[in-house]
Amino acid sequence: MTPYRVLVVDDSAFMRKIVSDLIERDVSFSVVDTARNGREAVEKIRKIKPDIVTMDVEMPEMNGLESLQHIMREYPLPVIMLSGINEEGMRETIMALEAGAFDFIRKPSVSNSQDIEAVGEALLRQLHAAVHDSAWRKEKPATTKAPIVLAPEPAEPELREATAEPPSVDPRRPEDRTSDLPRPKIEPSAPELRPRKDGNSGFTPAPRTAAPTPTPKKNPLAPPPSAAPSKPARPPAVQPERPAAARSTAPADKPGARIEPAAAPAKKPASTAPAQDSFKSPAQERKTPDRQADRPVSPPAAPLSRAGGGTIDQIVAVGCSTGGPRALKELLENIPASFPAPIVIVQHMPPKFTHSLAQRLNTLSPLEVVEAQQGMPLRKGTAYIAPGGQHLLVKRSGSGQYAIELSDAPPQNGHKPSVGAMFDSVLQLNEVRRHAVIMTGMGSDGAKEMKKLYDSGISTTIAESEETCVVYGMPRAAAELNCVMHLLPLPQIATKLNQVVKS
Repeated sequence: MTPYRVLVVDDSAFMRKIVSDLIERDVSFSVVDTARNGREAVEKIRKIKPDIVTMDVEMPEMNGLESLQHIMREYPLPVIMLSGINEEGMRETIMALEAGAFDFIRKPSVSNSQDIEAVGEALLRQLHAAVHDSAWRKEKPATTKAPIVLAPEPAEPELREATAEPPSVDPRRPEDRTSDLPRPKIEPSAPELRPRKDGNSGFTPAPRTAAPTPTPKKNPLAPPPSAAPSKPARPPAVQPERPAAARSTAPADKPGARIEPAAAPAKKPASTAPAQDSFKSPAQERKTPDRQADRPVSPPAAPLSRAGGGTIDQIVAVGCSTGGPRALKELLENIPASFPAPIVIVQHMPPKFTHSLAQRLNTLSPLEVVEAQQGMPLRKGTAYIAPGGQHLLVKRSGSGQYAIELSDAPPQNGHKPSVGAMFDSVLQLNEVRRHAVIMTGMGSDGAKEMKKLYDSGISTTIAESEETCVVYGMPRAAAELNCVMHLLPLPQIATKLNQVVKS
């Protein structure tokens, strides 16, 4: 096999040498050239057309962030950022991830051989993930039509609406169908939504025999519409994703019933919360008539007050890894400040970087976004980012009150913080409505713990669908455990949360 061609960019000749040596330990990669700054990197990418780039963040003439923006616009390909731990470097690293960088690693300490080894192993894992992700995206079919089946909702849902019809769906890729076990059905995008083809969420490396410029990717369109619910096909109901014209091709009482989609006009997404205690979406002008009047009355819930305080009766838990900062940006930008639940988040990141991530997201989201601290009480309309190097757990602190507990326990599922550890803590809180979300990321952290939540009767489980994932690892693992109720492209996840988390 011809090695993947790597361009190493750093203003330090010593660091260029270290990084190049680390990369060339793996026969799958060959460092074809180096560059001293971002401007030189852009020029060399134009000439030699590498498959992948490692990019220092802080450089003279043109820094890594500025160079990345040129690369994503003109020659999109996977870029892995190498960042120092100073405040400016961490802030620009977070912005680079939003701008389309595949991932980042902390620069090694040149005086610590063990640290250099650890960074080298992490770098090679990311390089393999980047080219693997790019390879399957190149071969991925543009459209899919055959339906498959989502996990049914639990037999005894927590305060769940009683009227809705199962959604119509698209299939998984043919090469992924390696088991006869039930597969989750994919909730489709609106007709105009297509898999991304620009450099923002995935990349296509050059062929192994030649090195043409990779194909750019397009940004996904705005979130597709929600559709009006109709009569239930079977109890318990699945959340509505498609109009009433969809029909089942199998008995309605079977969870594996295949659903054939029916064409329907697109509508603007909107919240369906009750009028007397509703919250506004970020687009304040979008209104939706109250549809709760014709639904059966849900069991009484703990009292709610205005977002930002009061008794908590709902909790949202979100986990992500590679590609997560950009996914979190899109998710949190589309959740209103009046969101009537706290959101706890685990993003795989080293210490200090999570603080910069929380600061950045706080400037972009209507919600208050903070890095979680020990004992911090959970409040509605606030998102809590797990600090790097510590597990984030949710614990009861009183009647209807919950707080953050940070744990220094060993890594779980190979990660600290771990999505699985956070989900396990939420598993104990069966007195509240729980909503779990897994988005883009390598590996399977959180998948088996989401399965336990699903088996316990959680209100909602959501996973990001393959078409918008930077790496379809964690969501795939959850979907294969048949515990995902809603498999959605990223632009639809906030819309779904706004629908299911109602005051």
